[in-house]
Amino acid sequence: MAAVCNPLACGASAACRRSLTATSLLNRASRACGFAATSRVSPSTLTRKNTCVTAAEQVLTKAKQPAMTVSSAELHANQAWEFWKRLGSPKYQVAPMVDQSELAFRMLCFKYGATAAYTPMLHSRLFLEDPKYRAEHFTTCSGDRPLFVQFCANNPATLLEAAQLVQDHCDAVDINLGCPQRIARKGKYGAFLMEQMELIESLVTALAQGLKVPVTCKIRVFPDKERTLAYARMLERAGCSVLAVHGRTREQKTAKAVRADWDIIKAVREAVSIPVLANGNIRNLQDVHDCIAYTGVEGVMSAESLLEDPALFWPHRLTPEGAYTALEGVRLMKEYLDLAEQYPTPMRMIRGHTFSLIGQ
Repeated sequence: MAAVCNPLACGASAACRRSLTATSLLNRASRACGFAATSRVSPSTLTRKNTCVTAAEQVLTKAKQPAMTVSSAELHANQAWEFWKRLGSPKYQVAPMVDQSELAFRMLCFKYGATAAYTPMLHSRLFLEDPKYRAEHFTTCSGDRPLFVQFCANNPATLLEAAQLVQDHCDAVDINLGCPQRIARKGKYGAFLMEQMELIESLVTALAQGLKVPVTCKIRVFPDKERTLAYARMLERAGCSVLAVHGRTREQKTAKAVRADWDIIKAVREAVSIPVLANGNIRNLQDVHDCIAYTGVEGVMSAESLLEDPALFWPHRLTPEGAYTALEGVRLMKEYLDLAEQYPTPMRMIRGHTFSLIGQ
């Protein structure tokens, strides 16, 4: 069995604690026994924590400062493009999918043409507080790159602290601003933050100023075009380096029932100065080429169609002999099971992929 890099299991907690933010330290102290808890901390430990608190306070204070000037905006755009080029300008992206874009599946997609991938959406608070959650939901390996780690959040301090745990093991940290499901409504994250622009801006800025890696965002669109464009521009000003746009509104939850709007994706691409990815209406590799040609985006991400055919990005798919068949689904399933053994995968995720590949 190949070794799976899980740097965030219990053994990494001591190093992680040194990067705690000011807000989390104060919140944890108040939730416990007030400042009486400091009597159990050595002076040297207190000094280290106070140093971290000061640095974190500076990050969160900067996040509240005015938006970029023209010169800083140009610098940010240049840095975003340099980052994109360092990754190899990856056109073919595995979308973030809860319990479905895990390591074994990402590695299968990479084998068949994917050039970058997102982790499943991670809940920032649970990721920060629960070592078992971290160990189960975030695993990676040397071939799992470029990798974007996606979090949902509604608290900048919690998000920053969670993101600091993964920044040395990925290429970028992504903020989920597009989940339209009821669990996101209940948890107040994803697309249900779209009426809280100041909060969204603070989430992006906290990461942009507090991480060693770039911050990216995945959004849905408003019914109103101008509101969508203003949203995209705000994210760029806040520090977003790559923007993925799902061309459906929050209310348009079913992909098969509503076509994604490539026109609004094209408009966003023309409105911002950073790389843009398109999401929606991708059924096969020809759709990928058509979407890039129509919208002008730098890349395309696929979710549901990739679950049904993890080799969707494979150039062989465009040849007559490379067409997807039921037998091809069985072959890919066998490959996936081998990878799930190599990179231990929870059974619920394996069952989901089995249904997608051969259960239709």
